[in-house]
Amino acid sequence: MTMPFRVDNCSIEATLGIVGEKWTFLVLREAFNGVRRFADLQAGTGAPRQVLSARLARLVEEGLLRKVPYREPGQRQRDEYRLTQKGLDLYPIMVALMHWGDRYLAGDDGPPVLLTHRDCGAPVELHMRCAEGHEVASAREITPRPGPGFRPARHPARAAADG
Repeated sequence: MTMPFRVDNCSIEATLGIVGEKWTFLVLREAFNGVRRFADLQAGTGAPRQVLSARLARLVEEGLLRKVPYREPGQRQRDEYRLTQKGLDLYPIMVALMHWGDRYLAGDDGPPVLLTHRDCGAPVELHMRCAEGHEVASAREITPRPGPGFRPARHPARAAADG
């Protein structure tokens, strides 16, 4: 797969600008597993308090999580963190990362977690298909082409001269 062009507004780069580090993925993992409260998120991720606070604030700011107030009897009001639709739309990425790790990093005992369909109990698989319904087995079957939002990257030497 050779791309004879470089885009200035790469969607992968933009996405990684929001979710592209370990603690963010671990927070999202916990949220997908139904964990909502700060102390439980901290216990599940092992993140230092300040790091977790910063990641949660960023995920709320970016619209992947929303805060929902709650109050335990006799306690002050606190917030739970719940996935928004924008956050839920990251689930296939999380599953793809998990399946890759299961394939290449799991020990001899196999994967530590299995995902199953709630209705029938069958294992969940991730597949790519084209708009015509053909299964796409690998990156070798895909051709990148400029899309409607394509903006070519400026050549570094020209950008310096123009700047």
